[in-house]
Amino acid sequence: MSVLFKGLCIIHPDGSEESKDYVFENGEFTLSSSSNTPEFHKEINATGWILSEGWIDLRCGMGEPGHEYKESIESLAESLVASGFSAAVILPNTDPVIQSKGDVDFILNRAKRYTPEFLIQGAVTKDTDGENLTEILDMHHQSGVSVFGEGVKPLANGDRYMKIIQYLQKFNGVLFDHAYDPLLAIFGHMHEGNNSTMLGVKGIPNIAEDVAIQRNLEIIRYAGGRVHFQTINTAKGVNLIRAAKAEGLNVTADVSIYQLLFADGDLMDFDPNLKVLPPFRGDADRAALIEGIEDGTIDALVSNHQPEDRDSKFMEFDLANFGMVGLQTFLPALVLLEKELGWSLLIQKITAGPKRILPYELTQSWTIFDPEAEWTYNERSNKSLSSNSPWYGEDLKGQVKYVIQKGQLIEVNV
Repeated sequence: MSVLFKGLCIIHPDGSEESKDYVFENGEFTLSSSSNTPEFHKEINATGWILSEGWIDLRCGMGEPGHEYKESIESLAESLVASGFSAAVILPNTDPVIQSKGDVDFILNRAKRYTPEFLIQGAVTKDTDGENLTEILDMHHQSGVSVFGEGVKPLANGDRYMKIIQYLQKFNGVLFDHAYDPLLAIFGHMHEGNNSTMLGVKGIPNIAEDVAIQRNLEIIRYAGGRVHFQTINTAKGVNLIRAAKAEGLNVTADVSIYQLLFADGDLMDFDPNLKVLPPFRGDADRAALIEGIEDGTIDALVSNHQPEDRDSKFMEFDLANFGMVGLQTFLPALVLLEKELGWSLLIQKITAGPKRILPYELTQSWTIFDPEAEWTYNERSNKSLSSNSPWYGEDLKGQVKYVIQKGQLIEVNV
């Protein structure tokens, strides 16, 4: 089947734009040639739509195995397609933890039937308890895993941290590091500041992240290795990463997109959907994150998709689980940020930026979206099995129209 997309907007890295016609035919997506006018099975007026390479999410939680009612492999694949993502790094925090060749193969074999690429983050310690190392080399050599980490947990043991980055250097593996000090953050539920004091809620201070990042950079400085810092969200953390890059350390970083849209003041009504880790912080930290995105200190934006069932979120604020679903709201979040950061930079942070971090060759894919289209995020449109989002039930702006993955043209219906 041949499909003509008329007037797709291409945004170049320098910020310039141009509209062109593209054709999808026989699994290939190419510029339309003006030298001939073949018959098309379908012509689509794509005026105002934007074309980019397929999006890559470096931090995506899943329930299966063990918590399929929160998010199964199938529902996650459907959510990724509907959200414009062609590949996602899957966190190891399932039950059981993804920590062996068998665990990895189970996920990859189940995911083969779907078009998004599942990239497994293998756990580096057994049951992500921070102590005994997993069979890292076996997961790499037998199942092709080159990205490792503890997922939503910090790797707080300095000795294990050093041994792991030394192991990973045997095959150019990457440690994905969710850096914070668990003891400095203990019993905390939101950012420590004036708002947490007024609410009477135990806070998580900036220093919980800053100390961990600083310590881990010292270990990297000593032992070498490739480390990707995930979901950084303090001003000092950004400065530490910036200085480490200038020094020549092999480090990269990402930030959760919702950290750029919410602050700790948004928790004044105790909405459990806004309870996330790391927590929303203040305006000074947000300004530092924006600066880090603009100057290249922060390499990627991530959804930090953390599905939770209703019973885990709708309870007293201090008992509710951390986490927010973030896939289908990702494009609407981009739309909100576009005036401040521009489409060229935003798209770079979900395409070329993640590609430079990942030690994999990914299949060519494309995402086509309409930044002006409006839709309602509700039970009918939600592809996830969870709905823990502050935007659930809201009218949103920005909709994915088509994705091209593994040679298939897929129309997105929400």
